[in-house]
Amino acid sequence: MTTVSVALATYNGERFVAEQVTSILTQSRPPTELVVADDGSTDATLDVIRDVHGRLGASVALRVLEAEGRLGVTANFERALRACTGELIALSDQDDVWHPDRLAAAVPSFEVRPELLLQHSDARLVDGEGSPIGAGLLDALWVSPGERREIAEGRAFEANLRRNLVTGATVLLRRSLLEHALPIPDSWVHDEWLAIVAASTGQVELLDAALIDYRQHGGNQIGATKPTLRYRIGRMLEPRGDRYERLARRAQALAERLETLPVSPERRGAARDRARFDRVRAGLSRHRVARLGPVLREYRAGSYRRLSSQGTLDVARDLLQPAGRSPRDGIRA
Repeated sequence: MTTVSVALATYNGERFVAEQVTSILTQSRPPTELVVADDGSTDATLDVIRDVHGRLGASVALRVLEAEGRLGVTANFERALRACTGELIALSDQDDVWHPDRLAAAVPSFEVRPELLLQHSDARLVDGEGSPIGAGLLDALWVSPGERREIAEGRAFEANLRRNLVTGATVLLRRSLLEHALPIPDSWVHDEWLAIVAASTGQVELLDAALIDYRQHGGNQIGATKPTLRYRIGRMLEPRGDRYERLARRAQALAERLETLPVSPERRGAARDRARFDRVRAGLSRHRVARLGPVLREYRAGSYRRLSSQGTLDVARDLLQPAGRSPRDGIRA
């Protein structure tokens, strides 16, 4: 049977972690091991995990990685990933709840598709008390029918090059992906990076089914915000801040990594083009009128359609956004 590790990253999660660990240990297809990487919790998070495992985890090995100082979400997840020994690795946040057949529904694809490197799924959004809030994760993120079709047709690289479509809490990946994906660049969030490297070097699958409850309680380090039209217009009119410099650093890191991996020349070229495009956007003038020329050149070249997260809406964003610091600077793009 295919072995499955669970990589659970924790930090002061005692409020919700018992429910999550219970849902992991009582899967209809249990994992082989649970690897917990703690980022310096000062509450009873690890005691709670050990207690639940002691009651329910007889068939699942538990490995706890004590804190090595505050690492942050991505570096802590990387530590957990490196410690996993299973053929497959499921990523887990501390505050969600897996549905009973989460692994049973996810694992079979990997057993019949050796080229599959990463799979992600939909999730049911719930509030802090675990009550559904009437939305699914994919719809909340406006993952379009066209984007879903791209992934189904084997074009996940093109879809994820424009914008990340993968939420780590829903991810199952083949451990062999780590050979190419680690170390994770400082400029990237772990799930975004794992997804684009998987899409570059192999295949990615989207299961259009909710396999977990994704809890939104106001304290999430990374959560889901439904991009309504009002939200999108608000983002368009926010100051530019350093968002484009961050995107340019990310795109450059990807282009450089792909030069070292067994990736087609077309994908390497697309990554370099994304890096060039993001550098152009980062270098746009503080003065809106002066942006018109470079923005129109990129629009006519098809760059916004192929490479930007919002397509033609990003044309308006680049022309209208005021200069200055954005309240979202430093927040996941």
